[in-house]
Amino acid sequence: MNTKNKGLGRGLGAIFELEGQSAKHTASNIEELELSLIVPNPKQPRTHFDEEALEELADSIRSLGVIQPITVKKESDTRYIIISGERRWRASQLAGLKTVPVYIREVDDQNLHEMALVENIQRQDLNAIEVALSLQRLIDECNLTQDSLSARVGKKRSTIANYMRLLKLPLEVQSAIRDEYISMGHAKAIASVPESMQVALLKKTIKKNLSVRQVEELARKWSEQGSKVVTTEDEEYPESYGKLVEQLEKFFSQDISIKKGKKGGGKIVIEFADDRDIESFLKKFEQVQK
Repeated sequence: MNTKNKGLGRGLGAIFELEGQSAKHTASNIEELELSLIVPNPKQPRTHFDEEALEELADSIRSLGVIQPITVKKESDTRYIIISGERRWRASQLAGLKTVPVYIREVDDQNLHEMALVENIQRQDLNAIEVALSLQRLIDECNLTQDSLSARVGKKRSTIANYMRLLKLPLEVQSAIRDEYISMGHAKAIASVPESMQVALLKKTIKKNLSVRQVEELARKWSEQGSKVVTTEDEEYPESYGKLVEQLEKFFSQDISIKKGKKGGGKIVIEFADDRDIESFLKKFEQVQK
């Protein structure tokens, strides 16, 4: 259930040329600038840089140089603030470069902050929670509505809203997304059940390594059955019950549960989606008997 975010929307060049929203700038140019004159943006939302990945980029820069210029804002003749490309700047230092190619833009502080946040969203390695948090910062710190934010990042308003909903999920679910135990698709299905069921559905999803489709089906069933299903799922049974379920799961990929009655008896429930599941059961049993 590993998930990789593919980044949002268009590049910074397109984003900040929107009608009525363009960054204030005069003629921009590319030139070679001393590394010592360049400083990171103090409000850069990205705080962690993978050391191994930086070393790999540094090796590439030693061989090929800096292919994509670093975008900076000129603050004075001796100070240029990074708008985008801090990772390239750090790797260039590791590579021992004295100068790097830069793309100089004249922007005000507000647009500098917006550009740093949007550039962060464009990264390929962000998980859905990190994207959602960056979008929320754009709304809160840059006074954007979801409509104007949609225009900024080049995504539909419904997509923005889906990310925003992730921040309303329990912290356990958000952590599972951040740690890539579940995908955004899983999270959307979990969000469809009442809040009291969401953590229980998360645990079920991870324990059984359920697909998005399976979680959607389970979410539908749980929503129909109500709170009773959560009570049943959380009920503590002897260790032997768990071992029995583990053995059965070797044969059945479907949902398996043990229902214990008040008088000491009970039943084992094996759910199936359609007749094809029954055929699959039979084939597995035939293989065991051979």
